[in-house]
Amino acid sequence: MLYRKLTADGDYSFGRGRADFWRDVPEAPAQAVKTRLHLERGEWFLDLDEGTPWRTRVLGRRTADTRDPVTRARILGTTGVTGISAYSSRLDRETRAFTAQATIDTAYGRTTISEPI
Repeated sequence: MLYRKLTADGDYSFGRGRADFWRDVPEAPAQAVKTRLHLERGEWFLDLDEGTPWRTRVLGRRTADTRDPVTRARILGTTGVTGISAYSSRLDRETRAFTAQATIDTAYGRTTISEPI
């Protein structure tokens, strides 16, 4: 799996040739998971059904039963991810922050992600 790295600001990394890419390492699918989680449903003009339904199934009212299954499904649907060996999430309604943490098994090994949304 070849995946372009992101900078600390979340932009594509350019100008360093092969050093700008993850290649066949667990970090490639991990970054793909983060990118997929941050894509909100309806945001991508080529496929309005693609994305995470944040407002309706994760962060909205009465989403306690759908929040984690939706997040886990987005993780598992990512290219290169073969499984989730550990998962936890935290919703802080006071600060309106949601964080998902997962140890994922990939085609290239195991890695951990912690993603504040």
